[in-house]
Amino acid sequence: MAFVPELVRVGEVGTVGGVRLGHPLVDAYLDLVAARCRPNTVLAQAFDLKVFFTVVQLEPAQVRAAEVLAFIAAQRAPRRGRNVVRLEDGEAGLSARTIKRRLASVAGLFDYLIVRGDAGVNSNPVPRGLATRRGGDRAVRGVPLIRAPRTLPRVIEPVDVDRFVAALRTDRDRAMVDAMLLGGLRRCEVLSLRLQDIDPGRRRVFVTEGKGGHQRIVPVSGRFFDVLAGYLSAERPVDADTDAVFVVLKGPRRGGPLTAAGLDQIVAGARGRAGIEHLTCHQLRHTCFTRLREAGMALEAIQAQAGHRSIESTRLYLQLANTWLAEEYARAMQAIDAQAIGGW
Repeated sequence: MAFVPELVRVGEVGTVGGVRLGHPLVDAYLDLVAARCRPNTVLAQAFDLKVFFTVVQLEPAQVRAAEVLAFIAAQRAPRRGRNVVRLEDGEAGLSARTIKRRLASVAGLFDYLIVRGDAGVNSNPVPRGLATRRGGDRAVRGVPLIRAPRTLPRVIEPVDVDRFVAALRTDRDRAMVDAMLLGGLRRCEVLSLRLQDIDPGRRRVFVTEGKGGHQRIVPVSGRFFDVLAGYLSAERPVDADTDAVFVVLKGPRRGGPLTAAGLDQIVAGARGRAGIEHLTCHQLRHTCFTRLREAGMALEAIQAQAGHRSIESTRLYLQLANTWLAEEYARAMQAIDAQAIGGW
């Protein structure tokens, strides 16, 4: 029997019963995810499962490893012609990160069905890896199904930052960009700011909707607060029916909270007017931490500013900060040259 999913938002995303795919077992799993994860995670997992069952078109109990491997092959198939590949990883299909995330969502569903015990699922069809044996009786090692390349994010050059900021049309837009560029806030963190989260006296903002539900208080440059003050005093509708800082300024939704799609549209419009080919909200965040590291800010301080749970995530900015590696290399070479007698 085929299961063809249809993603429907019944209520608020992130609440039990908020997202449905039309299968009782899958919907029960989404309710479990909604009870322990953020709305974006719920929506992402629902979409991943929709894609999987749209390709496989089987009941969960009928899915085997062969169908999962066929799904991987379908995801890696060329999207825009076999000779069109991405520069960062050389792949023609979906990125390895996207495929790994979708497999993780599928594996999570089947782990849940196994725990239930009443779904007719006794094992997880998503292979944990491909087994290989190296020589004689040595232990079996697992090779990942999908190996995601570790690529460095792009940092926006100062000249492009200036052109982009100059192309923004309102203080609201400039304040949102400054929150990401000067404070390192994520897009969702900017949109979730409430009026009571702003502390202009101490130049700080309270991030209540951080990744994973983690909260933090971070300092932000006075430039952000100056632009924000202009927006709040002259642009934000006085009759806005929300405590969200950033709201829609025109149209039928005037005074309502600005959405992620709305912010993306603002960024895309300014990017086009500035003649910049590629620029995203997350690149603004990466640029912030790269510049802070180049200015000498301690890695642990950047970790706290960014809201990273692991310092390993923050070490990325050591690689992005061009001056750090060059200075460390020059210092080491000076020591080598000072010790060298007659060359190497």
